[in-house]
Amino acid sequence: MNERHPRLQAALLAIVAGMADAVGYITMGGIFTANMTGNTVLAGISLADGHYELAIKRFIPLFAFFLGAMLARMLLRLLYKPVVPLLLEAALLAVVESLPVGPEPQVMIVALAMGLQASALTHFGGTAASTVVVTSTLARLGDAALDRLWRAEKRALPPVATPLLLSLTWLAYLGGAAGGGLLAHAITHPLLVPAALLLVVVYLVIQIGRTATQPL
Repeated sequence: MNERHPRLQAALLAIVAGMADAVGYITMGGIFTANMTGNTVLAGISLADGHYELAIKRFIPLFAFFLGAMLARMLLRLLYKPVVPLLLEAALLAVVESLPVGPEPQVMIVALAMGLQASALTHFGGTAASTVVVTSTLARLGDAALDRLWRAEKRALPPVATPLLLSLTWLAYLGGAAGGGLLAHAITHPLLVPAALLLVVVYLVIQIGRTATQPL
């Protein structure tokens, strides 16, 4: 198997999440669609300030993301193929900006799509990595960097993903967010771009699956 394909998958998915987060924040009322940590903090601040209606708006994407993760898990159990939730995610991103609904339902739909992504594909080349959360990615990157610098045999800790994979996902998320910010001001339907990138990921997943099933 070409080891670059799993890394490319992870990078593309991180770009998708970064774009969706940036576009959602800019065009859908200043609410994150992938960064649930940020939404949780903002919801807590709103509660503390007594802005209960705003707090509810912050909680809506959390609930939608949770449902998306559950739906992806259910589809994986029923169909055993990550391409199905990824295709569903691509479809949601492709149509959400054309639906005759307001910003709040749009946020919920995109957050649902991000929940699908978070659970649909979590391992890349046998290594676990998140493509929708960068806080844990940076923490694991620190772990991996130290493990590379200090190769201790005694009191070994559980292995983490390679620094290259972690760095790629973080940089891709950053690039996706920057690209999403530019697209949000440049075209009418910026989420069509991450939807198209998801189709590339689906193609790579299918190709890797075919390679894995070919006889040696």
